[in-house]
Amino acid sequence: MNTMESQTELEQALQEIKKWEKNQGGLMFWDKLGRIPFMILDKMTPKMIRNKLGVVLNELGRFIQSGGTYLISSKAVLQRLAKEQGQAEQELTISQASQLPLQVMNKTADSLSKNRSNWAALQGATTGIGGIFTISADIPAMIGMSLKILQEIALCYGYDPKDPKERLFIMKCLQFASSDVVGKKSILAELSDFDHADTSKEVFSQMKGWHEVITTYRDNFGIKKLFQLIPVAGIAFGAFTNHTALESVAEAGKMLYRKRRIQERLQELQQAESSSPSLEKM
Repeated sequence: MNTMESQTELEQALQEIKKWEKNQGGLMFWDKLGRIPFMILDKMTPKMIRNKLGVVLNELGRFIQSGGTYLISSKAVLQRLAKEQGQAEQELTISQASQLPLQVMNKTADSLSKNRSNWAALQGATTGIGGIFTISADIPAMIGMSLKILQEIALCYGYDPKDPKERLFIMKCLQFASSDVVGKKSILAELSDFDHADTSKEVFSQMKGWHEVITTYRDNFGIKKLFQLIPVAGIAFGAFTNHTALESVAEAGKMLYRKRRIQERLQELQQAESSSPSLEKM
């Protein structure tokens, strides 16, 4: 099936993403506070929260290395893609999903992101009721939801989150969402040649540096949760914080995965054009 967009359409979509990338310099109030050296933050953070953040480090490291219990089933997402394409009865493979029109991919990813952000808000409101006594349940839940939506977005654009390379890309998306402007530029530079570099050889060596990735995420995540410690008042702040946090993670995932898919399609068009003259001569 012919699902490829024109070169002009792809280039326009790529320009929109590049414009988005240039606007990623701003940080919210609690994100700026998250730049405080973590040694000081440790003293501010209750021991129960510090322990949970330590668990998060181990869990995210396990996700990169083996997928752990966080790997999702692709069936539901592929069914959504097929339905959006108007082929609800067809069972898509991930390879077939990668050939769908960008419009279908974008709509499915947007729908999933909105749904997960609303669930995150409900989760934050629920665990904000009891302050410090319930927030410890919110931390692993938010990590799980963040990993879930990023895997779903990967599938929307035809990438398999069971691939160790994709799990590394997902962690880069997670890091991007909570980094400052310097960190974002660094991550974009790392990802610019993600598919063309010999990642199959590099992926496991990069996994060894996962601790640095998670530390960045932890610094921001910890300070955000401090505002949720006040019982009852934490309901509103918990809902708002979780919603915006998951929204930013999902947005980063959509933009970065969309960019990869667009770049791949542009490369395919260029290769097709370069091979055309040789075919005509034959």
